[in-house]
Amino acid sequence: MKSENPSRETITFLGTGGARFMIIKQFLASGGIWLNLDGTEILVDPGPGCIVQSNKRKLQPEKLSAIIVSHRHLDHSADINVMIEAMTEGGQKKRGRLFAPADALEKEPIIFNYLRDRLDSINTLQEGKSYAIGDITFSTPLRHVHPVETYGMVFKTKKHTFSMITDTSYFEALIKNYAAELLIINMTFLEPRVRTQNSELPIDHLSVPDAERLIRELKPKAAILTHFGMTIWRAKPWEIAEQLAQKTGIRVIAARDGMTFDLAELDEKPS
Repeated sequence: MKSENPSRETITFLGTGGARFMIIKQFLASGGIWLNLDGTEILVDPGPGCIVQSNKRKLQPEKLSAIIVSHRHLDHSADINVMIEAMTEGGQKKRGRLFAPADALEKEPIIFNYLRDRLDSINTLQEGKSYAIGDITFSTPLRHVHPVETYGMVFKTKKHTFSMITDTSYFEALIKNYAAELLIINMTFLEPRVRTQNSELPIDHLSVPDAERLIRELKPKAAILTHFGMTIWRAKPWEIAEQLAQKTGIRVIAARDGMTFDLAELDEKPS
């Protein structure tokens, strides 16, 4: 479904907090990412508070064409049911497509049964596959290293490409599969954490050194950091972004709750 303002290509961060303790405390919001790509509106990872944040930002769920869930953890999917209700106007209209991994739909379903028939389609994400939403395409090149089935995304519009590297431990194949003009990285830790046999916390997340390596190797026009854990938040993510920019020579931005990035900025020549 096309919006009334099809000319802009924007990415709005409905929240920049990630992992369980940040979600519990809500020092940073956790509503996911809202894309408006030449009038096609897509919601990615509707975490806790997504409906609140989208209404606060005057975004209209009934204009969504699709919802994409990278994986079934609560900080990425807790508001999926209410957002489907909103997208379908309380079930009055059959509308929208859902994209999610198989284990979010089958093993431990994140969607209430009664909502499934309200959607135009439910699509299973798989490694190495491509998908179309109107004129927008996206691919899920890799299954990530994370406790549940998880995929990042590479989006292509008529004018731009951007990648979202969602939750994962660092591994070499990330470098080979996420090249794009804009790189969005879920960066949760200050330093890498090694999983041990007795680990109970989900520590398969990227750290500052991981983000630096990805930015340095992939060489995007710009990189945006988001999905901050408590240690990142306490260390001031905007200062971390500035340090990474100095080290890599790439424009690095620490996302803020409610921030909108216009992809037209990628066309601007460096000053």
